[in-house]
Amino acid sequence: MDEKGKQIRLTAGEIGQLWIQYLNDSSSICVLTFFLEKAEDIEIKPIIEFALEISKSHIQKITAILTEEKNEVPYGFSIKEDVDLNAPRLYSDSFVLNFINHMSKVGLTAYSGSVGTSVRSDIRSYYMDCLTETMQLYDKSTELLLSKGLFIRSPSLPDLEEVEFVKKQWFMLDVFGEKRPLVASEVDNLYANLQRNALGVATLTGFSQVAKDKDVKQFFLKGLEVGNKHIRLFRDKLEESKLPAPMGWDSEITNSTSHTFSDKLMMFYTSGLISLSVGYYGTAVSQSPRGDISAMYNRLSLEVQMYSEDGANIMIKNGWLEQPPMASDRDELIRKKNKL
Repeated sequence: MDEKGKQIRLTAGEIGQLWIQYLNDSSSICVLTFFLEKAEDIEIKPIIEFALEISKSHIQKITAILTEEKNEVPYGFSIKEDVDLNAPRLYSDSFVLNFINHMSKVGLTAYSGSVGTSVRSDIRSYYMDCLTETMQLYDKSTELLLSKGLFIRSPSLPDLEEVEFVKKQWFMLDVFGEKRPLVASEVDNLYANLQRNALGVATLTGFSQVAKDKDVKQFFLKGLEVGNKHIRLFRDKLEESKLPAPMGWDSEITNSTSHTFSDKLMMFYTSGLISLSVGYYGTAVSQSPRGDISAMYNRLSLEVQMYSEDGANIMIKNGWLEQPPMASDRDELIRKKNKL
C-alpha cells in the first residue's frame, strides 16, 4: 500500500519471482508427498513433512497475492496429474535428506534475491518469511545429516601462518604447463559443483529409469553423460592438488522402473538443475583466478546451455513449457488494430 492506502501494482521482478516460485513449490509438493509416502526413517520423515508444509504454505500465499492482483494463477503441477503415490520408492531416505538439504541452499539464494527485487512491503515481508523458514529447513536437515554421518564436508586447507601478496602473473596464468595449487575459493567451488553434479546424476538416473517418452529418456541419458563428464573434470582438478573428492549417490537409487513422476514434472526439475548449473559455473568463474579453471567453467557452461536447449525443445513439443508473464507486444497489438 502507498501512503493513501492504494494498492501499488506488482513490478515485473515481483510478478516474475512469484510466478516461478509457484511452479517450483507446486512441483515440490508432488515430489515431497511421494518422498513422505515412502519414507521409512523416523528421523528423516519430520524433515520431509516440514519441507512439504513450507511448500504448501507458499502456494496458498502466492495464490492469494496473484488472485488479489487479478493475475491468473499458473497451472503448475498436481498430485493427481504428476505423481503416482502407489509406485515403489525410487530413492533412499538418505538421498532424500541430502536432496532437501541441497534444495534448501538453493532456496536461500533464490529468496534473498527475491527480497532484493521486491519493492512492495507485503512482498518483501513475504520473502523474508520464506528466508526464515528455509534457514530453519537448512539448519534442521544439516544437523540431521551431521548426526547420521552423511554430511559431506569440503576439504580443509593448511592454517594461514602469514599474510602474503601475489608477486607474479604465475598466480593467474599457466607457465610451461605448471599450475599453482588451488586457492580456497577454487577448492570450494570445485567441491560444491562436483557434489551438485553427483546429486544431479543420481536424480537423472532415477528419472531415466521411470521415464515413459523415448525422447525424454534419451534426454536424461544425455544428461548423465554430461554430468559424469563434469564430475571427472572437477575430480581431476582436485586430485591435481592432492585433495579428496566426494563419492556419488548412485547406490541410493532403487531398481524401480514403475511410472512414478510425470515426464513433464521430471523435465521441469531437470531444466531447473540445468539453470542452477549455469549460475553456479558463472559464480565459479568470477571466483577462480587460475586461468585453466575459469576457462574450464566457461566451456562447461556453454555445454550445459546447449543441453538446456534440447530440453526446452522437448517441453515445447509436448506442450509442457508454461509461458511466463511477458511485456505487451505493442507491434502485434498495432497489427491487430489495423486489421479491424
